[in-house]
Amino acid sequence: MKRNSLLTLATLATLLSQGAVWAADGQPLKAIAVQGAGLSQADSSLDGVVEAVRQTILSTQVAGAVVALHVKAGDRVKAGQELLRIDARAAQQNVIGASAQVEAAQANLAVASKELERQKQLLSKQYISQAAFDRAQAQWDAARAQVKALQANNQAAQTQSGFFVLNAPYGGVVSDVSVTLGDMAMPGKPLLTVYDPSALRVTAAVPQALLVAAHAQPKAVRYELPGLAAYSTPQLPLQIQVLPAVDPVTHTGQIRLSLPVGVEGLAPGMFARVWLPGVAVSKAGPERLFLPVNAIVRRAEMTGVYVLDAQGKPSLRQVRLGQTSGDRVEVLSGLRKEDKVAAEPQLAGAVR
Repeated sequence: MKRNSLLTLATLATLLSQGAVWAADGQPLKAIAVQGAGLSQADSSLDGVVEAVRQTILSTQVAGAVVALHVKAGDRVKAGQELLRIDARAAQQNVIGASAQVEAAQANLAVASKELERQKQLLSKQYISQAAFDRAQAQWDAARAQVKALQANNQAAQTQSGFFVLNAPYGGVVSDVSVTLGDMAMPGKPLLTVYDPSALRVTAAVPQALLVAAHAQPKAVRYELPGLAAYSTPQLPLQIQVLPAVDPVTHTGQIRLSLPVGVEGLAPGMFARVWLPGVAVSKAGPERLFLPVNAIVRRAEMTGVYVLDAQGKPSLRQVRLGQTSGDRVEVLSGLRKEDKVAAEPQLAGAVR
């Protein structure tokens, strides 16, 4: 017992003489070396999102109260299926009135037609003048034009009455219902959102430095869907599309990766990870420095690491990060290759 105590004290004295620093839990801080990389072609990881190729936000062209709501979020619908109905009583009355006006105009046209025929017979027997016949012809022309105008109004009223019913534009899934029974629907106000689950894709914003690599090596592009066991490792997309435009503010372009049909549990809005072939660094260029992602400290708007001095004492130093590659992140500034960094920043932060 006494011998073990002496050994422990001797070990402690050795560590103290070497300047070892202990964390709050009594364990010495673990240090990691900054990793350098010269000529490299490491893949770059980008955050992406799953979206539907066909997604439609349904709204109405008319105002009215919602009187029937046949679906809820998550329901599957068929093309043409009625989803929602708006109070159309006023529109139906307009249709009835327009139809009645058409019937009245057609009756007037029938009378004008008979009068024109009678005037034609009288003119042939020279019982009336040409001017009298021309007046009958003009009355018939006006009656016919009136019928056409009222028929057009009736068609417009019937068409408008159809705006009070929302039908599914295609077979799909209802992803969002923005109204309830009794709500007032207004023109342009979103009511329902429907998407086609048979055509999904992953989109990601790609920095312009990686766009060339994506164009040159499309077969090297991969994607992951964390949370889905079958897609938790890099997968080859069915099709790759790199959009030709670059955002002038963010200087990023968009890449779209087509996903297979029928992936269980997949829905628009889910997180995805996109892997792109990296950009090779010239041998004459500066060496790139990397650290494990877990060694990074983020506090408000500051990003840093705990650098250990010769005695192993940690001090927080601000760094600027670049692209993330797997479990490593590139350090653009703030570190040198010979620096030693605390592997566990939480423990290093507790050292006083």
